[in-house]
Amino acid sequence: MLTCIRKSLEFLKSHYGRDLTLATIPPEDPATYDMLCKADSVGVFQVESRAQMSMLPRLKPRNFYDLVIEVAIVRPGPIQGDMVHPYLRRRNGEETVDYPSEELRRVLEKTLGVPLFQEQAMRIAIVAAGFTPAEADRLRRAMATFKKNGQIHAFGEKLIDGMVARGYDPAFAERCFRQIEGFGDYGFPESHAASFALLVYVSAWLKCHYPAVFAAALLNSQPMGFYAPAQIVRDARDHGVTVRPVDINASDWDHTLEPDAGGAFALRLGFRQVKGVREDEIEKLVAARGNGYPDIRGLWRRAGLEKRTLEALARADAFRSIDVSRRAAWWDIRALGPDPLPHFAAAGEDGLGPDPAVELPEMSPGESVMNDYASLRLTLRDHPLALLRGDPDFVKVTTAQALLDCRNGDRVSVAGLVLVRQRPGTAKGVIFITLEDETGVANVVVWRAKFERYRRQVIGATLMRVAGTVQREGIVIHVVADLIEDLSFHLDALVESTQPVRLEHGRGDEVTHGGGRDLREVDVTRSPHRARVRLRSRDFH
Repeated sequence: MLTCIRKSLEFLKSHYGRDLTLATIPPEDPATYDMLCKADSVGVFQVESRAQMSMLPRLKPRNFYDLVIEVAIVRPGPIQGDMVHPYLRRRNGEETVDYPSEELRRVLEKTLGVPLFQEQAMRIAIVAAGFTPAEADRLRRAMATFKKNGQIHAFGEKLIDGMVARGYDPAFAERCFRQIEGFGDYGFPESHAASFALLVYVSAWLKCHYPAVFAAALLNSQPMGFYAPAQIVRDARDHGVTVRPVDINASDWDHTLEPDAGGAFALRLGFRQVKGVREDEIEKLVAARGNGYPDIRGLWRRAGLEKRTLEALARADAFRSIDVSRRAAWWDIRALGPDPLPHFAAAGEDGLGPDPAVELPEMSPGESVMNDYASLRLTLRDHPLALLRGDPDFVKVTTAQALLDCRNGDRVSVAGLVLVRQRPGTAKGVIFITLEDETGVANVVVWRAKFERYRRQVIGATLMRVAGTVQREGIVIHVVADLIEDLSFHLDALVESTQPVRLEHGRGDEVTHGGGRDLREVDVTRSPHRARVRLRSRDFH
């Protein structure tokens, strides 16, 4: 994220004339907090996970220290130590905040009486249980080792006995230790959480006010985060960013910004997004580009690219600015023949070229979309689900957008591409799945018993349909799965076969075919374009 922020600030300086640093980003911006309260945090440091996105609308951060708490509270320690729900109830006024002593008020007031940070655990041990500073430091080191050696449990009797001896209720003392014990499963020091919270705020501010800048910097910093480039691009477009395709006459290796209507900037996808191309080959393409390439043969001669690079660019549909389709580009590249001799290359007299009699069929929308995913791992065309809505398997499926109108307890069926699978260690075997359709994302909860029943579908599906029950708390919506189906075969069906092309035999065929206008059928779709496409999710444990 530090790399992403650095690149974002460079874009701001070069394109907007704003020379900002981490220290000079405008603080406490209400619009940024409004965005976070809606869990609009794809790409934002630390708060883009499913758990954090569920917590943001509940905690409703309105200032920097709220972000410090947000970072710290969604951790195994606070979760296992039963700190999360008491804190939220007290923050929402559903539970009284009281302190058994003035000493503990001073330690816990910032976190409403709930110990969320390691420093607070040390202070409790000193002021309420009589620990010496040296003993409190040993407690800190025990917390920092997490589960490696279990040393934190050795402090339980001393801490509880010390608190009881100083007049604290035994039940309160035991509850305090259970919460402190949770830090043995991973908890944050306050200083660590504050450092992280700064990056949360800065990345959120960039996303809120300069979404094109933030998206370009994120894509140029991959791999990172919970979401693949396809979701980063999708989110940028949802925020009003114009995204333009990879193109031989416009793209660089990195993703760049180009002037757009109204003084804004559009995001131009870079060649780094194309599978099968090397940066040194693209450097040659950019260096020789000048005022642009007029055709594929001119690109080949002038830049001296390898054939496999040209083929990768054809698969990426990168020749649209010269009005050459993906399939036509592939066909023309195959007709280039061997590398031309230098004298003939300079004169343009190699005598080879595409057959002008060939009329190639256009790819179907499904073919184009799935080939985009195969080459670029994303598409700027229709989402695959938009193309499948007419199929009986998807007619009665609720869209992600329509889930917003569902009530708690409603029965629904949702479907989408599998973006993320998560199995947190604190969730006792529960799986969290994020599905994407053409309208947004749906969050699915798979209980352990259902996972055991549908293990193959949960692990292997690229396109999934889930029937279940809506679980809603405010704007936080989950679908608790009852039935899970793998519908990935529909993605293969999108890459449907095209009718063979009838081609006139060339002059080299007279001996075999008698020199007449003998027509033959050639399946031009038998190329890498027909490869089976599998969209990869990001899976976390």
